[in-house]
Amino acid sequence: MWARARTGRESIVSGRELHLVEAFLEMMSAERGAARNTIEAYRRDLTDYAGFLARKGTRLSLAGREEVAAYLAALEAEGLAASSSARRLSAVRQFHKFLAADGIRGDDPTRIVSSPKARRNLPKVLSHQEVDKLLALAEAEANTPDATDARRRAALRLYVLLELAYATGMRVSELVGLKRAAVMRDASFLTITGKGGKQRIVPINDRARDAVRAYVGTLPPGAYLFPANGEDGHLARQIFGRDLKGLAGRAGIAPERVTPHVLRHAFASHLLAGGADLRVVQTLLGHADIATTQIYTHIVDEKLRELVETHHPLADG
Repeated sequence: MWARARTGRESIVSGRELHLVEAFLEMMSAERGAARNTIEAYRRDLTDYAGFLARKGTRLSLAGREEVAAYLAALEAEGLAASSSARRLSAVRQFHKFLAADGIRGDDPTRIVSSPKARRNLPKVLSHQEVDKLLALAEAEANTPDATDARRRAALRLYVLLELAYATGMRVSELVGLKRAAVMRDASFLTITGKGGKQRIVPINDRARDAVRAYVGTLPPGAYLFPANGEDGHLARQIFGRDLKGLAGRAGIAPERVTPHVLRHAFASHLLAGGADLRVVQTLLGHADIATTQIYTHIVDEKLRELVETHHPLADG
């Protein structure tokens, strides 16, 4: 059989329907120069579409908007990713435009059918308790009395990096490349150079300020707050990421859940959960568009929903 349902059941498609699809594919090859792989992908997609319509008792040339929408709904019910469904719809759109252009039918049923939208994944976020656990362990390791000088310096650097990341929400590139001159005299504010060379001033809390003060006193002269011997002259972001995962493992937190960027997410979502204004968080993060910042409101909403579903007395009812 020419068409087969995704469930494995064969569907009978008329010879005329076969001819229409082949005519479309020939046009795509001859007039648009579509590659062989593209042609085969279109054939598979239209095969599936035609099989679906045949099982519903209709034909490609007669399908309406309702049938197209039903096909997309069936793909979603089968668990097909939104991106894959959108690709299927693209093939179906072009096929129906071809039918309309050739006068085989007078309308295009896909004209007002919306493409499937992929659900935006929410950023991973650590809880307050998990961040506190990381900070406490990092501070304890930085103050281990019997550690070698090299281990103590590395532990202190990691502790200061962690404090600053969570206190400011800096991007990891901004953090590891931080200049000492960016730390103002009283260390209550940092001047951060973000994307496009744009600068912003971000306050830091007392705990982070104290950590920076103690750390700066241990450094030799130099331009960077986190110096290194590499070509850039400062710590590589990959080193911070590696050290952070090691700390997470020692703290009993799954290392794959902890990255420098996750700390940025934690900073933003915890501020919003505490009642911070969205515009303020946008400024602190250095987002050019507030729509980028709004994703964190969804995190807060999702956490609240989970809280209610978990603890409400009628949640199981």
